[in-house]
Amino acid sequence: MRDSYYSASALDFLNSSDESVLGELARSHHHALEHEQRFAWIKQIEILKRVLASTPDAHVFLEFSVPRMGKRADAVVLHCGMVIVLEFKVNSASFDRAAIEQVHDYALDLKNFHLGSHSLPILPVLIATRAEARLQQPRWATDLVSAPVLIGPNGLADTLALQRPPAARHDHIDVAAWRASGYRPTPTIIEAAEALYRSHAVEEISRSDAGAKNLQATAGRIAEVIEESKRDQFKSICFITGVPGAGKTLAGLNIAAKRAKRHEDEHAVFLSGNGPLVDVLREALARDQNSREKIALGEARRRVRTFVQNIHHFRDHYLDRDEVPFEKVVVFDEAQRAWTAGQATNFMKKRGYDDFDKSEPEFLISVMDRHRDWCTVICLIGGGQEINTGEAGLMEWLTALKDRFPGWRVHASSLLEDRHYTASSEAKTLLAAPNIVKHPDLHLAVSMRSFRAEQLSAFVGQMLDGDASGAKHSLAAMGGRYPIVVSRDLARVRSWLRSMARGSERLGLVASSGGYRLRPEGIHVKAKIEPATWFLNDRLDVRSSYYLEEVATQFDIQGLELDWAGVCWDADLRWIDAAWQFHAFKGTKWQQVRDETKRLYLLNAYRVLLTRARQGMAIFVPTGDRDDPTRPPAFYDGTYEFLLRCGAVQLEDQ
Repeated sequence: MRDSYYSASALDFLNSSDESVLGELARSHHHALEHEQRFAWIKQIEILKRVLASTPDAHVFLEFSVPRMGKRADAVVLHCGMVIVLEFKVNSASFDRAAIEQVHDYALDLKNFHLGSHSLPILPVLIATRAEARLQQPRWATDLVSAPVLIGPNGLADTLALQRPPAARHDHIDVAAWRASGYRPTPTIIEAAEALYRSHAVEEISRSDAGAKNLQATAGRIAEVIEESKRDQFKSICFITGVPGAGKTLAGLNIAAKRAKRHEDEHAVFLSGNGPLVDVLREALARDQNSREKIALGEARRRVRTFVQNIHHFRDHYLDRDEVPFEKVVVFDEAQRAWTAGQATNFMKKRGYDDFDKSEPEFLISVMDRHRDWCTVICLIGGGQEINTGEAGLMEWLTALKDRFPGWRVHASSLLEDRHYTASSEAKTLLAAPNIVKHPDLHLAVSMRSFRAEQLSAFVGQMLDGDASGAKHSLAAMGGRYPIVVSRDLARVRSWLRSMARGSERLGLVASSGGYRLRPEGIHVKAKIEPATWFLNDRLDVRSSYYLEEVATQFDIQGLELDWAGVCWDADLRWIDAAWQFHAFKGTKWQQVRDETKRLYLLNAYRVLLTRARQGMAIFVPTGDRDDPTRPPAFYDGTYEFLLRCGAVQLEDQ
């Protein structure tokens, strides 16, 4: 994929006619060229030629691609060791918030994901062509990304003449090396879904470094299984494992999107029992299509339902019908969360199905087994992700295959027997069956959610295992790229999150659904959020995550992510006497949790909360209240001290 529509040294750009530059832009556009776009390009070329006459050693890119965002910056100029990102607002005399945020996002994207820009100062510049604003001095952050500079066209020459910041190490950029360095984006799951739905290839929106290449290897292995099933007319099931944030959902969406677009006879679909994830993805896709294609929002919402569906709606559709499914390829996200026979039977009885006696995995496989020829089921299995009563884990899938569907061919991740994915000895015994083929490339080993800290999942795992020294070592190995701070003051946590987030980076507060005694701190976990509003609406909406008022629980946020998270830690999980203690608040007091499964759910709830942030997090641990028997300081002090031993930094020391 080309990095820009047009690229040239400033000297060659100056010596080219406006018509030839415009012609190259139009040839690369691949869309009907509207008069407004043509006029904007003409104006930009005019302004750039005027100011670049004094900097002939610069290099200019027009319509520079920002793959993760699916957009293009108007211009990027390399000059005197700086990357200068230019965004023009033609015929505008003002600087609106969205435009400021957009050019800042472009600069941050280059800093975080473009290898050649990691160590370079990046200056985002917004030019309103009718504004009189002159040069502002840049405000450089510690990572050498300036806050956006807002100018009129007459201020651009002075901006290009700026000296690079003192911390900059280079006074010259090798243009060829910079271009060849590679773009390694790690999109949010919402950005990835939007790009895949627009028929982008996963390679265009995901990292390409060696540590993340198994995302593509996994997709290749699944495609191979599907093609074999189709060719030889048999039914198959694949189990994909992965660490939190490794891209399991991205892999699943990619499979569904690719098969749906290129193999229309297969009717691939992505199914998830995670209601908030389905709601957020559907709304994001619909809003994106509404904005890009001017399709009515209601119609866009109707269309996306065929791409992303709620697994329970899929199940309910086939309860009263014997019809063969429309879909040949089905991706089940978070398959370990499917219901046990007991949970499913109890639920169905409440709905009048007294004779329903199957686990959810058994019923879902039986539906796909109605195909007479072939089908492929892909199960995405997360480690340590079961957070709800009645979730089956892996055991029910394996039991159903052994007892009811022995003819199905089973392909599994070679890590499926690991304790994070298979808790029971019975499941491990079933996995030893000779008909189960193991594949290393069905495991996604590297976290891509937190692009600054691939050791984050290891850090969280060690912390929840009670291994403070191991956690501290893992955090140190991140080299300061992923800040984790802890405070007893929620106001300080909110302030820190707001200070860290730049551009449109999303921040929010999260807490355990059992954190009932956070209420005196103003955190009401019983007050349900509207996930699509919380995750998608902008910082002006009081219901959005940006406001840091409404709090999301593990049920709201599992499978989704923030850039910066404020994790609010209550006394349901507390570190006392060198061990985690587990409690649930019932009525007016805390009660100890003795059931091992419920203890696991509580640990996993915090695992989910602690792995949601891509760039860093602040952990709030209340001080408690000596006069409140439900919140004595002793319930919280041990946890706070343990987090410090794990390497978290006191926010007050920042």
